[in-house]
Amino acid sequence: MRRLSRRKVLSLVRELDAFPKVSDSYVETSASGGTVSLIAFGAMALLAVLEFFVYRDTWMKYEYEVDKDFSSKLRINIDITVAMKCQDVGADILDLAETMITPRGLLYKPVIFDLTPQQRLWQRTLLLIQNRLREEHALQEVLYKTLLKGGPTALPPREGVSLDPLNACRIHGHVYVNKVAGNLHISVGKPIHHPQGHAHIAPFVSHEMYNFSHRIDHLSFGEEIPGVINPLDGTEKITFNNNQMFQYFITVVPTRLNTYKISADTHQFSVTERERVINHAAGSHGVSGIFVKYDTSSLMVTVSEQHMPLWQFLVRLCGIIGGIFSTTGMLHGLVGFCFDVICCRLKLGVYRPREDVQLHNQMNNLNNHQTPLLADDVPQE
Repeated sequence: MRRLSRRKVLSLVRELDAFPKVSDSYVETSASGGTVSLIAFGAMALLAVLEFFVYRDTWMKYEYEVDKDFSSKLRINIDITVAMKCQDVGADILDLAETMITPRGLLYKPVIFDLTPQQRLWQRTLLLIQNRLREEHALQEVLYKTLLKGGPTALPPREGVSLDPLNACRIHGHVYVNKVAGNLHISVGKPIHHPQGHAHIAPFVSHEMYNFSHRIDHLSFGEEIPGVINPLDGTEKITFNNNQMFQYFITVVPTRLNTYKISADTHQFSVTERERVINHAAGSHGVSGIFVKYDTSSLMVTVSEQHMPLWQFLVRLCGIIGGIFSTTGMLHGLVGFCFDVICCRLKLGVYRPREDVQLHNQMNNLNNHQTPLLADDVPQE
């Protein structure tokens, strides 16, 4: 009984076979079919290799949500060189709540404003990358995915010892501020705080010494990540007017970065630049200096690196193999059908009339049965 039930189960399974086997005696091969098969196998191999490279690649996914963290501090990383002596220039931050922040984390270092040829080459390369980033936004994804491979974007140190005078001041470091709109001032004199606001005291600085030509080697918000290029990195402004005002209007967007190499909470920002000459007689009021006005966005961007899962890669690979196999089979059948139609219309090949075929066979038989002349049959003289 068990053997009988097993036979019934096997017979039932055989009836459900969706891939019936065809005997080799009923299979006919052709040169055209072999050629199409070689082309199909080559296309399958090529597309499979390209799909494998797509599987290995990653892409950046951007998600947006409301930033609910307003109690934490915002870090500002600064590295700006001003073409004035350190004792004549000062920096401070005043936020929207009229809270003056004296940046104790900022250092003032006397330096030479002109760059060496190596530093100038670095700056030109950085500006070239900045221009490409403005034109092709996809490069930012490449920078995100290769964070640790790229070196720091800081200005390389000056080689050797220079005898040129130290005619500039490098203001660098970081400071923590409230997550509200604020204004970073770099102006003449050291900042002081008083109940009515704040001021810069410069009693011994003559107006002829004002020179706010500057170079922004680095300006970023949040955690400093090596390899990330910010919009103002490498910016250089040269002026020959003592009453020049430079303004940068920045919108800071909190960004959470999650890649396979690093996870960090940083900030992106967009910037608009403006510069003008202070002329009270012409109605252009203000104070000479460098002013960076920033404001934080209420949205937070989460940038995560995504990778194609293995099951999706296998599904796409099966689709490629099955699609090419089916398509080449249909094309081969269509070409064979068209070839048969043309031969039928022109009566070629197997479609030739029977009379012509019989006449052709008789002529072949006559040619095959012709007896050659023997040497004995040759008449002798």
